[in-house]
Amino acid sequence: MRPLFHPSIEDITVEGILHALSDPVRAAIYADIVSQEFAQNCSNFLTVSNKSIPKSTLSQHFRILRDAGLIRSERHGVEMHNVSRCAELAKRFPGLIHAIVTAHTIQSAGEARGKKAGAKKSGKRA
Repeated sequence: MRPLFHPSIEDITVEGILHALSDPVRAAIYADIVSQEFAQNCSNFLTVSNKSIPKSTLSQHFRILRDAGLIRSERHGVEMHNVSRCAELAKRFPGLIHAIVTAHTIQSAGEARGKKAGAKKSGKRA
């Protein structure tokens, strides 16, 4: 089995981080990983934002997050455990990750409120 690539902290760039998090699914996955104190299995994300994600697509999302230096992944049998590299990234780019995750949380909360309001107008439950 091929070893997983994790860039050194010096090789991580702001552009790489922004590119990796430009996809809404990856942003949601990363925000969830950051919010947890323990490693997250890839299979925890087969549904993201009420959308089913195929395993092959999910693997690509995790590879992009890993290649950008946002997460560290470790194989445990057939499972992949992922943790955020927030502490390392905060030293390299102070405040960047916190600002991005906070903005994503605010945006997601606004979208959830909008869906709820739209459902009330149409008479459906959210």
